[in-house]
Amino acid sequence: MRLVPLIAATYFMVSGGPYGIEDILGGAGYGKALLILLLFPFLWSFPTTLMLGELSAAIPAEGGFYVWVRRALGPFWGYQEAWLSLTASIFDMAIYPTIFVLYLGKLFPAWTAGPRSVWWELALVIACCLWNLCGAPAIGKGSVTLFVLLMAPFVVLIILGLLHGSHWSHAAGSFSGGSISTAVIVALWNYMGWDNASTIAGEVENPARTYPLAMITTAIVVAVSYILPVAALAYAGISVQQFSTGSWTDAGRMLGGPILGWAIVLCGTFNGLGMFNALVLSYTRLPMVLAQDGMLPQWLTLRNKRGVPWAAIIACGIAWAVALGFRFEELISIDLILYGSSLILEFVALAVLRFKEPDLPRPFRAGNLFMACTLGIPPAILIGYVMYAARDERMAHMPALLFGLLIAIAGPFFYWISRKRWGHNSLNQSALAPSGD
Repeated sequence: MRLVPLIAATYFMVSGGPYGIEDILGGAGYGKALLILLLFPFLWSFPTTLMLGELSAAIPAEGGFYVWVRRALGPFWGYQEAWLSLTASIFDMAIYPTIFVLYLGKLFPAWTAGPRSVWWELALVIACCLWNLCGAPAIGKGSVTLFVLLMAPFVVLIILGLLHGSHWSHAAGSFSGGSISTAVIVALWNYMGWDNASTIAGEVENPARTYPLAMITTAIVVAVSYILPVAALAYAGISVQQFSTGSWTDAGRMLGGPILGWAIVLCGTFNGLGMFNALVLSYTRLPMVLAQDGMLPQWLTLRNKRGVPWAAIIACGIAWAVALGFRFEELISIDLILYGSSLILEFVALAVLRFKEPDLPRPFRAGNLFMACTLGIPPAILIGYVMYAARDERMAHMPALLFGLLIAIAGPFFYWISRKRWGHNSLNQSALAPSGD
């Protein structure tokens, strides 16, 4: 995979377009929503992309963040990193078929009525798993095409908003305590996922150069693709008091008529398809690498002639299908709790490796030693806030925070089982050895 396809694939792993940020507008209004969307790249995206740029360039191994944490903190914490990421993926990956069906239902309501919606979600899971069997280059090229198609109606919306607008809307939103939490959680979810691209390093051309450039470029593209459409609506004076998921369609109809509204709905299906497809590419490399390290059954290492881990794709696809049917809010809360915990371990690995392996060749550096050790503080604060905000959200008849904690503390138990059951089958320990060994 080359630079542009990696940027496009990363874009879908993180964003997939402005779809999903409507709830920020509905609760906060234009001014505060724009402030949140402007601040989060500096508090979240850029610290994360700098960390990923350094570690991806220094250790461009298949398995990405799992390999970094294992190398820095040892096998136990490496396994916890993989455990948190894979369990988070079960809830994360259920979101995108839901989005796909939501927008498909706006186009053809009868198609998604009743139990038909679940069949469409299953069809998306199967289709993306089959697409991924073609390999990383096919996913990268497909992501470029989907990116162009998805953003086209928003380019038109931005132009029409600027042409038709004559003043800035003063719709401030209520911004109560609840809406603050909603805005922050939704914004964080829309800016997360940068590390997912690291797991395919073995399939990227010249990763030492490509990854830092791709991460920083994608961070800028994501922020711009959120901020410009919101600014255009604000300038056009469109009210967002009732904005919620799917409201981009209404804004498109107001500015460009039914054709633009229809195009935005259609591209909403591309959003769900593109994000799920790109993330299948990312997540399925983790079980394969864990199996190579003797922490999962060896059949998960099986690849096809294109080098694609087909057994891991099938296993993950089945697990993701099981989570279909949860509510959107439940999925976001538990996803952020588990994903955020794994991200903190990656920032710790960045700092530890600066001390543990000071001579490790680093083609790209995330600043000096002090910066490397403090880069994760803003993301950690935001993750802590999300965990606090999720205290009233419920999942499986219990608080989401407790549910996430139970999943997290199950990691050491499954580590013990994995060591006992498959530990003698390790095949890939050399890949984790420091450079020069």
